Amino acid sequence: MGEYADIYVDDKFYSKNEFINMKADFSALPKYEDIKNLLPEPVWDGHSDEIKAYYKAWEIAFSNLGKPTKENGFVSPYIDAAFNNCIFMWDSCFMLMFGRYADNVHSFQKTLDNFYCKQEKDGYISREISEENGRGKFFRHDPVSTGPEIMTWCEWQYYKNYGDKDRLKKVYYPLLSYHRWLKAYHRWQDGSYWSSGWGCGMDNLPRADMEAVPGAEDWHLETFHHSFMSWIDATMQAAMACEHLILMSDELGITDGVEELEDEREKLISYINDKMWDEKDGFYYDRRSNGELLKVKSAAAFWSLISRTAPEDRVERICSHLENKDEFNRKNRVPALSADHPDFSPDGHYWNGGVWPPVVYMVLTGLTANSKHELAHDIAVCNYENMIDVFRSTGTLWENYAPDKTAPGNPAKGDFVGWTGILPITMLIEYIFGIQISADKNEVEWRVNELDRHGFNNLPVGRDSYVSLVCEKRNSQNEKPVVNIKSNKKLSVKIIWNDESFIVNT
Repeated sequence: MGEYADIYVDDKFYSKNEFINMKADFSALPKYEDIKNLLPEPVWDGHSDEIKAYYKAWEIAFSNLGKPTKENGFVSPYIDAAFNNCIFMWDSCFMLMFGRYADNVHSFQKTLDNFYCKQEKDGYISREISEENGRGKFFRHDPVSTGPEIMTWCEWQYYKNYGDKDRLKKVYYPLLSYHRWLKAYHRWQDGSYWSSGWGCGMDNLPRADMEAVPGAEDWHLETFHHSFMSWIDATMQAAMACEHLILMSDELGITDGVEELEDEREKLISYINDKMWDEKDGFYYDRRSNGELLKVKSAAAFWSLISRTAPEDRVERICSHLENKDEFNRKNRVPALSADHPDFSPDGHYWNGGVWPPVVYMVLTGLTANSKHELAHDIAVCNYENMIDVFRSTGTLWENYAPDKTAPGNPAKGDFVGWTGILPITMLIEYIFGIQISADKNEVEWRVNELDRHGFNNLPVGRDSYVSLVCEKRNSQNEKPVVNIKSNKKLSVKIIWNDESFIVNT
């Protein structure tokens, strides 16, 4: 007596989750001082502070490693954002966006193994799991219990870097089961999805429908309640998860669940563009239960780019908001909340204007997916240079940054890695230097933007493989790059500059 009966329906794909019975890895964790020289090495003449920030991020990241215990039942070593002795779904996914570049030294990606091994039989996975006892911190049907649905994206990004089909096959079924749980329990009858402030990762954004919940003014509705809305990010993330699961199935030759995923993605794209788009504003908004749009311009709408749910003409209009100085084109780009909202804070006030590395990276990845390379580079440079200026004055990295001044956000945690490793590591590689890796195709695309001598040594391109790419100093953007490329595997490297290109085969 006193315990809840197990009345949940088992998902038919749960039995294929190999992580449930995986043997735990209790091996010793690497120490930063021992592996520093094995990390990808940045080359950038005249930019010592930028290189210091790069290694500072790795130093903090390796200090935040943990490993399984008999008490927590985890199966793999993990990185922790160092908040509260819990691993977080949202945080972990974005930490792995930079952690994957050290995979030949330490497999940060296995952090997600500890979410998969804790999956319930109905497909549910808690977004926050205790490192002490391995228990999820929430009941299933708490509005903040899980999300956002981005583990599928994280695993696909890893696959692009390493071409690891063995891992892809292992993660496919727990990810499919998790999506099916969200579809069953976080979806309205019209097919759209809902979330909450904590569930979407953007805690205090003022996007809740206060009129929908009596007495809402007395508590933090924007943080803890779905307010009966269709949430744009949750709905777009579901569409994105469908696409990535379909891509995984194609790579693996698996048909389980694919027809259902294809059908849902098509319906979600129609819903998003028919029901969540405001033609006058040229923007996507959350949708109230009465069918009206909640006119709060937030970074949540930019999931339309990375999920590829926006048609071409709407991509252009969405991007115009990223260029608008009264909205998202601030001194530091891109604030979580548009600057024309009355709750916008010049120093950030957490998600009421704060510039967050995971959001910026999501935007950049979405722009790249839509071939908006110049805009992506401009935003990256702005964000990266701001981070470096703050690093020079404070000596460290921060949880978030102010939108209208060169300063940490207020509030913001210092010595934070955390997702902030995206800025000095991933953003440097992918957007400042312009190196995009497709290990699954043995291809590297290098958009050469910098004039000073720059590049990377020992950049991983697949398992136990690397490439070194260094571009010599140029005098102008029009000057053809002179590049030195070495690799221990056959690669096709496409060099792009000023709308010109050539290919180097190693």
